Amino acid sequence: MRYTVRYRTPQHRQTRKRGFTTKRDAELFAAAIEISKARGEYVSASAARVRIGELGPGWLARQLGHMKPSGHRSLDSAYHTHVAPRWGQVRIGDVRFSDVQAWISDLATTHRSTVVRTAHSVLARILDDAVADRMMATNPARGIKLPPRSRRQNVYLTADQLDVMATEAGRYRSLVLLLGVGGLRWGEAAALRVADIDFLRRRVTLHTNAVRVGRTFAVGSLKSGKSRIVALPSFVIEALAVTAEGKGREELLWPSASGGYLAPPSSHASWLSGAVARCQKADPSFPRVTAHALRHTAASLAISAGANPKVVQRMLGHASAAMTLDVYADLFDSDLDQVAVTVSKMWPRQAN
Repeated sequence: MRYTVRYRTPQHRQTRKRGFTTKRDAELFAAAIEISKARGEYVSASAARVRIGELGPGWLARQLGHMKPSGHRSLDSAYHTHVAPRWGQVRIGDVRFSDVQAWISDLATTHRSTVVRTAHSVLARILDDAVADRMMATNPARGIKLPPRSRRQNVYLTADQLDVMATEAGRYRSLVLLLGVGGLRWGEAAALRVADIDFLRRRVTLHTNAVRVGRTFAVGSLKSGKSRIVALPSFVIEALAVTAEGKGREELLWPSASGGYLAPPSSHASWLSGAVARCQKADPSFPRVTAHALRHTAASLAISAGANPKVVQRMLGHASAAMTLDVYADLFDSDLDQVAVTVSKMWPRQAN
């Protein structure tokens, strides 16, 4: 004797479940179905047979509408490199928390924490959409223990070192000064045109970002999605004026050899690495810096000049002052001693 339960789905389609050996089991199943429908938690048995590889491409396509191209490329790479090979043929109903944790632990033995976290985020967010679409009840990829974030130690140049490096950079002197004092991201500087600089007010208006994605450039709004204005000291403005001399208002300040956007100097034979090498030849203790590390120098110089975290946040274009404090917490260590000294001076003298 076998019992069959016939019921209607929330979409009013009739279906059934067969194979119950007792009437009580069949009744319990029927009751559970009705409760899940009433709570909005009903999950179709057929939906659990959908494979993650069927959901991944659609999920990636949906991210294009609200992500920057560089960020989307990172997710696309993580999906095709790590997620699809392991989970592409797995049915969503067969995903187990322990299997996901084992996968993450295995990845962590051979990859940096940022790579592992990105791969996990892609899988978890694909399954989040499956839960929202009532294809599964819960997401087994949530609650996973991830490797701690690894953060490289920031490298800072002194004002003198920045000046020497700018001189060694030759025709890119103004660019080094702008990155090391203004704190611009590379894509923001690469997209600058003469019209974006107010030489009289010593202001630079940033509204375009040119990020290299593969062999092409994705040109759009800033990372924050909002334009910002950066105030510059006179010596940086003077260097920019020399670079802008003879150029039209709509011309790029630092065009590439082909006239397009200047690519970030990542190779060992770049003009930036050459400038650093010459600095190190004259001073072996000169730190090895990248174009992005010059942004850290800008933060260091601003904080040394007395700027508070909110000002530094606005200059760098961070989402919040909390993010600025998190990234540059080491620059505020000296403030701890200063606070103690200041409070000591304020404390009333005690009677002997």
